[in-house]
Amino acid sequence: MLGRLRVGRSVPRAGRSAPRVVLRLLPRPQLVARAPPGRPRSGVLAASAVAWLLLWAAWLVGALASNFSDAPFGGGIRAICSEIILRQEFLKDGFHRDLLIKVKFGESIEDLQTCRLLIKHYIPTGLFVDPYELASLRERNITEAVMVSESFNIEAPNYLSKESEVLIYARQDAQCIDCFQAFLPVHYRYHRPHRKDGDTLIVLNNPDLLMYCDQEFPILKCWSQSEVAAPCALRSEEICRWRNMHYKSILKNLTLQVPVGLTLHTPLVCSVTLLITILCSMLILVAVFKYGHFSL
Repeated sequence: MLGRLRVGRSVPRAGRSAPRVVLRLLPRPQLVARAPPGRPRSGVLAASAVAWLLLWAAWLVGALASNFSDAPFGGGIRAICSEIILRQEFLKDGFHRDLLIKVKFGESIEDLQTCRLLIKHYIPTGLFVDPYELASLRERNITEAVMVSESFNIEAPNYLSKESEVLIYARQDAQCIDCFQAFLPVHYRYHRPHRKDGDTLIVLNNPDLLMYCDQEFPILKCWSQSEVAAPCALRSEEICRWRNMHYKSILKNLTLQVPVGLTLHTPLVCSVTLLITILCSMLILVAVFKYGHFSL
């Protein structure tokens, strides 16, 4: 590409009278679009804006999705759910114990004022509950418990007995505003003698926790698992639909260690028992003949 012509005049030298004209070719300037200094180009600016907009939209969608999954039906209720804590322990020592059950709610007792708590306990074969003792305790207003099992023998050993069921209507604890407690006397059964070990173990599983409320409130959906039919009150024939509640137990199961006899002591025990029986019978006969009055 030809450039512009530039006319120049040379400096005259000595001995020359006329000037000489010189023509030079200069390159033509090209037009290049450049952004003003200190400002980004318009294309880069648009790409950055689109990228930031996409990132913000992705964050917003993720936040909405997480909130929707947590609220309002399942997760939202679980987020405000509090746990029910159950603790059971044995009082006293020996073959006659008292089972104490405490239930603590992590919710305000104001919502639980219209609710009743029922504990359904399964008594293993190594233990038994005396129904006549329960009747006496109910009369004295010490506990509200009733046997569910009909055919029940308190004298049978553990290997001839079956598991029994007891319903215990818990009462509100006077020392704890959001607590309930229940009381149940239990007794050991006779066990088979062992050959070597002189102890046996009895495992008491955790009970079923049932609740019946006159009105509904949201926290019940957290605790409820299923429904169970049971009497509405201790002395009531009306049947209510109780909610089987999910709870957290302090101890998985209670374990009792019961001393039992050894089979190698059987001859000695039988001999001594027989001798004592014969001796006592003879003493009774002597006393009868000596101090008794007989009339023919």
